Amino acid sequence: MSPLATTDWYVANTHFNAETTAAGHLRRQGFSVYLPLYKKLHSHARHQQWVSRPLFPRYLFVGIDESNQRWRAINSTIGISHLISFDGRPAPVDNTIITGLRAREDEAGLVTLATASLFKKGQPVKLMSGALSERLGLFDGIDDKMRVTVLLELMGRQMRVRAPIETVQACA
Repeated sequence: MSPLATTDWYVANTHFNAETTAAGHLRRQGFSVYLPLYKKLHSHARHQQWVSRPLFPRYLFVGIDESNQRWRAINSTIGISHLISFDGRPAPVDNTIITGLRAREDEAGLVTLATASLFKKGQPVKLMSGALSERLGLFDGIDDKMRVTVLLELMGRQMRVRAPIETVQACA
């Protein structure tokens, strides 16, 4: 069954780090699954790499045709904790949410985060608060926790400084 053919979407809560496993088992049972992913900077032992991670950790969307599929089987699927329900019935998700997420996917199928395009690399920015308030620098990047990296000239050297995105302003 194609994910686009399903019109009724629901949310399933998964076990910790089991989103991909649960999605595979649900697909084998004939359910449509949408697991939105985004690119995250992963750091470990001084090594950084970009990896795909679930946009909503521990959750995924399941397409169910209630007239033809036994939705209660989802609750006993490997990797699934439970289907989000109210009064004993699965709680539907508005289709515009799924459509909106899919519209934000890039060519690799990863959801692009809107703030990634706030600044361009090398763009002049100003820090607006903190110990380095009013300092000018150059935008260097943004991480998935919305911390901006700014290159500042300090003590005769160019240094990388991280700051929350709301404390950085573009300069003309």
